[in-house]
Amino acid sequence: MGGISKKEFIKEILKKLSQGLSFEEAKKEVVSKIGNIESAELFAIEQELINEGIPPDEIKRFCNVHALLFEGMFENRVSDSSNPAHPVNLFKAENAKIREKINLLKQTAEKGDAKAVEAGLEELKKGVNLHYERKEQILFPYLEKQGFFGPSKVMWGKDNEVRDLFRKAFEALNSADFNARLSALFEEIESMIFKEENVLFPTALEKLSSSQWSEIFKHSSGSGYAFIEAPPEVFEAKDIEKKTAKSGFEGGFVNFPTGRVTLEQIRKIFDCLPIDITFVDSSGKVAYFSNSSHRVFLRSPSVIGREVKNCHPPQSLPAVEKVIEDLKNGLRNSHDFWLNMKGRLIYIRYFPVRDEFGSFMGILEVTQDITEIKKIEGEKRLAD
Repeated sequence: MGGISKKEFIKEILKKLSQGLSFEEAKKEVVSKIGNIESAELFAIEQELINEGIPPDEIKRFCNVHALLFEGMFENRVSDSSNPAHPVNLFKAENAKIREKINLLKQTAEKGDAKAVEAGLEELKKGVNLHYERKEQILFPYLEKQGFFGPSKVMWGKDNEVRDLFRKAFEALNSADFNARLSALFEEIESMIFKEENVLFPTALEKLSSSQWSEIFKHSSGSGYAFIEAPPEVFEAKDIEKKTAKSGFEGGFVNFPTGRVTLEQIRKIFDCLPIDITFVDSSGKVAYFSNSSHRVFLRSPSVIGREVKNCHPPQSLPAVEKVIEDLKNGLRNSHDFWLNMKGRLIYIRYFPVRDEFGSFMGILEVTQDITEIKKIEGEKRLAD
């Protein structure tokens, strides 16, 4: 290759592709000059291109070409663990089920059963979305912490293209274009499976530690899995101590299991919420309220320490006591009320607050003016 490195050569090929070089010409060059390529190299190249200022959308345009161009040339090192509960193995198990669902849907479509096809397509959409969301919201952040943003900036865009193809397929359910839309969707999903298993997962295994995979496994339990049952086994790194869910103060920050913020940030976050919050402690006394600029009900510092039963008119006391007892004793998970005030629709909700052992800590009142929310129709996306 005339002294040029494999990485530099492929970077040059990808740049030529973005400038209009045909796929066949690019393929001939690669086949003649490149042998095997490690899984991490492809994303590393994309990362360098991003760092050099090439827009992610430009890279995304020839992302499918990557998969076809390098198909069969990866040194596949997908699994570093025999534990079926390893997050990578769970992602792969989901992919196997997604392939099964696609094959079944193809057979259903050939039979012409429109209702069964629509139901199967909806099921596939939910599963694929769940798989992609866990990848984007749990796996990608760990790669970003390693300074690796290629998947977030490129693969996420391809995920959204799959989501858009689902939308187009549903729109064409009863049209002559449906089979073509369905084929395009299946092709894109299968292409993403190839990218995940031959590029993303091997790269992630190279970059993330055992303890990080253990954390990914724990976080995944909250999202659920697509078409597979939650594993009975547990993937946990042996070289780390178990972390408790306790919160604490350190260096001016309040440390939570989900992040760290200062006291002032916490105050401003609560005040910024488009809802009014009032917290009544386990003894039945008002302990806190948010100080937003759009409060529905008047609150003043004088209410702090007041018995919550005294905050309501006497005729409401039986209802108030029932709400408290239901929530405190676990008879209800919430109590909801709504009323009209000066032409506005007000939604009031009460929730029990419990510690990690289930002990009652108090009641949270959440009040929101939902007048404008009730008028919302259709959708408005972030990109609109």
